[in-house]
Amino acid sequence: MKKSGIIALAAFGLLAIFLTGLATARLVRELAAGRVSAAAKATAAPAATAQEADKDSKPRIVRLAGNPSPMPPFLVNDLDGYLISTAALHGKIVLLSFWATWCPPCREEIPELNELASRFPDKLQIIGVSMDDGPPSDVREFVKKAGMRYPVVMATKEMVAEYGGVPALPTSFLVNADGRVVQKHMGLYPIEVYDDELRALLHMPVDAKIETFDDTGQIFLKNAVNATELPGVDFKGLTPEQKQAALKKMNSENCTCGCGLTIAQCRINDSGCEKSQGRAEAIVKAARTGNLASIPAQTSRQ
Repeated sequence: MKKSGIIALAAFGLLAIFLTGLATARLVRELAAGRVSAAAKATAAPAATAQEADKDSKPRIVRLAGNPSPMPPFLVNDLDGYLISTAALHGKIVLLSFWATWCPPCREEIPELNELASRFPDKLQIIGVSMDDGPPSDVREFVKKAGMRYPVVMATKEMVAEYGGVPALPTSFLVNADGRVVQKHMGLYPIEVYDDELRALLHMPVDAKIETFDDTGQIFLKNAVNATELPGVDFKGLTPEQKQAALKKMNSENCTCGCGLTIAQCRINDSGCEKSQGRAEAIVKAARTGNLASIPAQTSRQ
């Protein structure tokens, strides 16, 4: 065989290997996205099917507060004038969703909440809490056009404060049948997350591992006083007494970033805040050297 023919065959072989690898990588991505037909899966490369099997074998986890706080009470009228009372909700699972008509993720979540209401018609009560500044009539018109199949109330300053300020939309609070808040979700979540949680609370079969956690600010920021660890704060080297004193200082002093929260609450609510990060480090340093009582008061420039 001529040298030029050998070179051509080698080049063709390398091209075939490249195209095969490219097709396999594409198949893996499509498998992960759930866009591959049953026939394609049957002929998938072993590496791709193995990766999908490993992905599917990972158990889902349901995390619920083991020390849930009572649902902050309210007594309000929905957009249709019907009275909604937290006392009347006792015995039902409640999903309280803070949202707004101008919030794209909130609008995207509406069909998901409608579906959940259909799945658990007698056990679940979804309540939308509109954060809109406009008149209730505008919100009512939006609710009608969007086909929202659950009651909507207008948020009040008192309600928002009771639920911790609601810094992001959508934010949903999950309440068990005893009227206690067992989880909070900020942002848009897959419907499977809520479905698993609801099934767990209703003692229905659920294909997920159920775990509990102590609410130390994850749900209600006021519970940050119970936290023994804070995001981005290194307590290493402190004695138990020094750590307790540092935590007390962080729970009694407000952050200067303008959030209106304590240092501890700000670390939980916004772990990227440089103000609370720097102040927390200064408090830990002072506690380590025994000079916590003499640490200079912070100013708005810190």
